[in-house]
Amino acid sequence: MKRRSFFTLLGGAVALPFTAHAQQASMPVIGFLHSASLEPNAKRLTGFRKGLRQAGFIEGQNVAIEFRWASGQNARLPELAADLIQRPVAVIATLSSTPATLAAKAATATIPIFFLIAEDPVELGLVASIARPGGNVTGISSQNVELVAKRLGLLRELAPQAGNIAVLLNSSNPNAKPVSRMLQAAAATLGVQLNVMEANTDPEIETAFLSLKPGRPLLVGTDPSFFARRASLVALAARHAVPAMYDNRESPDLGGLMSYGQNTESSWEQAGMLVGRILQGEKPANLPVVQPTKFEFVINLKTAKALGVDVPPSVVARADEVIE
Repeated sequence: MKRRSFFTLLGGAVALPFTAHAQQASMPVIGFLHSASLEPNAKRLTGFRKGLRQAGFIEGQNVAIEFRWASGQNARLPELAADLIQRPVAVIATLSSTPATLAAKAATATIPIFFLIAEDPVELGLVASIARPGGNVTGISSQNVELVAKRLGLLRELAPQAGNIAVLLNSSNPNAKPVSRMLQAAAATLGVQLNVMEANTDPEIETAFLSLKPGRPLLVGTDPSFFARRASLVALAARHAVPAMYDNRESPDLGGLMSYGQNTESSWEQAGMLVGRILQGEKPANLPVVQPTKFEFVINLKTAKALGVDVPPSVVARADEVIE
């Protein structure tokens, strides 16, 4: 009996590594594709991992994440997407990066893709409809493109005497043209002229700021590379005495004047939860595109004072957060 027990134990001991290897091999892998880099998105990734945990997935325990960062080189995205597909991955997440979403969509019609974008996913051809995506793609549409008119209106209230407002867009971003059209329509309603500047490199951005007169209001467009450069954009606005509006609340935290938009960190957390549902077997075709209903308006009054900007009490009263 002892001899038999010994061999039974020995057999179990030999089998354990194979069992562990099988479990590791069956661990689902999330392919994370982004047009920017890790550093500016580190805090947002904390939210994404938190959402995954709420769905029952912990990185390194029962799910793995393969990251592919293009570091601002959008031309690399198709190659990076193809690399993830060869991995292979169970789902591809493309958060706050429309170029990455389009690259993933072009690379596969079968692997689930979950996006967080600013544009209308129907117009981009990503889904058949908001309620019934119908394919392998679904996600969250933050409506940031639609919110540009709101941001322009707030800038107009802040500087009612300004007859001209500058806009900074990245021409390489797919949202540049629809944003420009929307802003021109909104500007006509507000009775203000727009000076649309396009830039996608550091020298081009610095040249754009050099063209602005002190006190000239500026609206910074929605773009992953602009978010990655938020600290330098805030510094340039301070150096040139430009009152600027941003789409992310992180910019006022760094000293930017104000922002209006969705809480992106919370959106990444929600994305983690929904990606978890896909890992559990739900099909993107049956997961409606989520649209946010709550937005944040943040004002930095310390920056306003430094710029010599008198923020109307009516504008301050509507702010969700005031930094003093």
